[in-house]
Amino acid sequence: HMGGNDLSDNVDGANFLVQNEGIDKDRIGIYGGSYGGFITLMAQFTTPGVFKAGAALRPVTDWAHYNHEYTSNILNTPLLDSLSFKKSSPIYFANNLEGNLLMLHGMVDDNVEYKDVVRLSQRFIELGKKKWSLASFPVESHGFKETYSWVDEYGRILDLFNSTLLNK
Repeated sequence: HMGGNDLSDNVDGANFLVQNEGIDKDRIGIYGGSYGGFITLMAQFTTPGVFKAGAALRPVTDWAHYNHEYTSNILNTPLLDSLSFKKSSPIYFANNLEGNLLMLHGMVDDNVEYKDVVRLSQRFIELGKKKWSLASFPVESHGFKETYSWVDEYGRILDLFNSTLLNK
């Protein structure tokens, strides 16, 4: 189960900050890239309310569409273990999105394919979700190379967190 114990570490960390450090529970966000982007999606979808905002950079949205050599070592294959893929893939939990979500993805990504995030975007549209956005980077692959793309990407993340976590 990808997005199980590894996500619970993030949730436990957020709860620790609230309970022991006096952090306002409504001012906690999460972000990450690649697997961290996947964890961000799982956090936003399977633990709604813990993180008020999330930024998912080049996230895996459905493990059945990812590198099968990598995934089969963890989840088996979709034909042999469809339940593992379903409980580990954020796209199946998109209906639970409550917080604000920013997704950022290079369109020529050779690792996590861009069409993955497009499929998730379509799912949000079908569900009538409004608190999400997608920033697409036409010249970028999985590891961004252009300085202007990095500046834009992290500027958008900063704007998301400033507007949703600081200005209440």
